[in-house]
Amino acid sequence: MRAFPSYVVVTPARNEARFIECTLKSVVAQTVRPLRWVIVSDGSTDGTDEIVARYSAKNPWIELVRMPERSERNFAGKVIAFNAGYARVRELDYQVIVSLDGDISFEPDYFEFLLMRLADDPLLGLTGTPFQELSGQMYDYRFVSVEHVSGACQVFRRECFEAIGGYVPVKGGSIDHIAVISSRMKGWKTRTWTEKASTHHRELGTAERKVLTSRFKYGIKDYVIGNHPLWELFRVARQVALPPVFAGGLALGAGYFWAMLRQIDRPVSRELVVFHREEQMRRLKRFFRLSGASPKSSMSKPSDSCLGPRAAE
Repeated sequence: MRAFPSYVVVTPARNEARFIECTLKSVVAQTVRPLRWVIVSDGSTDGTDEIVARYSAKNPWIELVRMPERSERNFAGKVIAFNAGYARVRELDYQVIVSLDGDISFEPDYFEFLLMRLADDPLLGLTGTPFQELSGQMYDYRFVSVEHVSGACQVFRRECFEAIGGYVPVKGGSIDHIAVISSRMKGWKTRTWTEKASTHHRELGTAERKVLTSRFKYGIKDYVIGNHPLWELFRVARQVALPPVFAGGLALGAGYFWAMLRQIDRPVSRELVVFHREEQMRRLKRFFRLSGASPKSSMSKPSDSCLGPRAAE
């Protein structure tokens, strides 16, 4: 039998009683199980703890950690909860660490597949798959770079995770995107494999006002992580063609340039901003070379690596 890298899983969970049993069933059914799975209940009040406790009683490798309730809600809280779980596994002898959300499900060979990808390429530091909504909607990987790895499930080689210093506790979000960029900046490959996908069970708001507010916030996040202004203009051009037509793209651009005018503080290093922008400019140059070589290519837009429900993380 093939030897797979040993792995641990950490799940920050806040009021996930409606969905977490789907995740629990998926992990328990894995063909390659983790050494330890720490589920950190981030002040849950809806019965999440009781569901996890029921599974941990039958599976000693599942551990429930309870965090106190907190009134403030922001994305930095997710990192604080993750770090509480990370502290419970960091002394174990493992090779891979997984950050897993508590509202997704997947096939029994899901982690076997991803561990095999890491075993096959020693330079691969962070990997994952797309996620699919219950409606069937999924990222269109004609436009999304496969170098971006969704925050729903990020599978890190231990050395990579330690090299980037773990997740950055940014209140406004983009913690998963920062981790992906940081991994490449440290010399690791990052890769999403489209052969598999997880299923996201939480319903997303579809009201136009809510979508426009989200796009505006995405624009702010784009500025915060250092997107190049030229890259952002192409993102806006891409988004004006998607629902809500025109308004969504305008909201995205408005958020970015509002943040630029306000000179909002960036929680990332200048080094990361420079690296990120250099990557974007290389992709734009490659896009224009391909466009010049092929009429069909000119119908496409540059890869858009971060617009979707998980971009808020």
